[in-house]
Amino acid sequence: MVSAWAAENRVVLGQVKTEEKSNDITAIPELLRLLELRGCIVTIDAMGCQTAIAEQIVEQACDYVRSLKGNQGTLHKEIVAYFRWAQRSCFKEIEYDYCETVEKDHGRIETRCCWATEDIQWLEQKEAWSGLQSVIMVEAEREVIGEKRTIEDATSLAASPPTLQNHCSSCVDTGP
Repeated sequence: MVSAWAAENRVVLGQVKTEEKSNDITAIPELLRLLELRGCIVTIDAMGCQTAIAEQIVEQACDYVRSLKGNQGTLHKEIVAYFRWAQRSCFKEIEYDYCETVEKDHGRIETRCCWATEDIQWLEQKEAWSGLQSVIMVEAEREVIGEKRTIEDATSLAASPPTLQNHCSSCVDTGP
C-alpha cells in the first residue's frame, strides 16, 4: 500500500495498493495521478527517487524534495562530498541556506543541520532531474544516554529554490 500524506494537516490524502510481486515505484505514479497537487511540495523517500516520477510531479505543476540514498548510483556521495568541500572552504562564494533543529526526548538528543543551495552547475546528472533547482544535505547527530553517538548524512534533490523553512521540514519528514 502506498499512501499520500499531507504533513501539515496530518491526514492521508489517498492510497493505492501495490500489485502482487511489485513495489512502490509502480504505484507512486498512479497515486500521483489521482491527486490534485498543483502548487504543493511532494516529498518522497529514496525508493521513489526516480527521474520519471520527478518529471510527472513537475508536469502536475508541483515542486518536489526527493530523498537520495544508494539507489541513484554515486549521486548521494557526490552531494555529500560537495557539501563537505563547501564546509571546508567556509562556503566561500557559494550562496546557501542553513538551519539547525534540536530535539530532546526520551533520553535522546538529536541535532539536525540542514544546508541547501542552488549551486548545482557542478552536478553532472542535473539535466536528468526535471525541474531540479537545488540540492540539500541534512546531518543528523543522535546522542542517546549510555550509548554511542551516531552521525548520519541524508541528501535530497529539490525542484524549488532552497527555502529552508520548506526544505528543513521536508527533509526531517523523509530524512535520516
